Amino acid sequence: MIDKRVKNADDAVRDIPDNATLMLGGFGLCGIPENTIAALLKKGVKGLTCISNNAGVDDFGIGLLLKTRQVKKMISSYVGENAEFERQLLEGELEVELLPQGTLAERVRAGGAGIPAFFTPAGVGTEVAEGKETREFEGKTYLMESWLRADFAIVKAWKGDTSGNLIFKGTARNFNPVMATAGTITIAEVEELVPIGQLDPNEIHTPGIFVHRIFQGSNYEKRIEQRTVSS
Repeated sequence: MIDKRVKNADDAVRDIPDNATLMLGGFGLCGIPENTIAALLKKGVKGLTCISNNAGVDDFGIGLLLKTRQVKKMISSYVGENAEFERQLLEGELEVELLPQGTLAERVRAGGAGIPAFFTPAGVGTEVAEGKETREFEGKTYLMESWLRADFAIVKAWKGDTSGNLIFKGTARNFNPVMATAGTITIAEVEELVPIGQLDPNEIHTPGIFVHRIFQGSNYEKRIEQRTVSS
């Protein structure tokens, strides 16, 4: 079996160039690759196109890269928690492609599955449909959407082994598994890295064949985006 370990996040992002297209897993602030985002911030790579469900918050997640103006375009579904994102969008400083959440997920899944296009009813008759082909099936109008792929897919898992097999936990099993399949190079950071053979094959969510680099992260904050408590 191939040992896909790299030393740390800095080593994992060593060859990510300016103007790269990145997929970043996570939902809100849950299951985001905190260590790798910090390494990208430190590396100072610019002109990034980031494909992610969320844009982080002002001082965490992708929001850190937005603050330092390292992102030129966001392809996302929900961006309502980031004031800096809003400012850059309204000032014309940031390119933005907003998608229905299900469409975003399916475009990523299609990219990983090698399906260049598909039809969906989501977005028909809205700004989402501008410039896109529509077609009627059984009396209903559908919108053609193309796959999404990335130069680098960056995901965060609960456990992984040195061959790149991954297990996600709870809500972190969101965009991470599909994004892991849709990158030319997939980087995985994990909370616990174990030797090959230590993971139950029946519990593996992403097979190691999709993962090219893996490392054990540290100091995860796991912030809560919106804390709700009962009185």
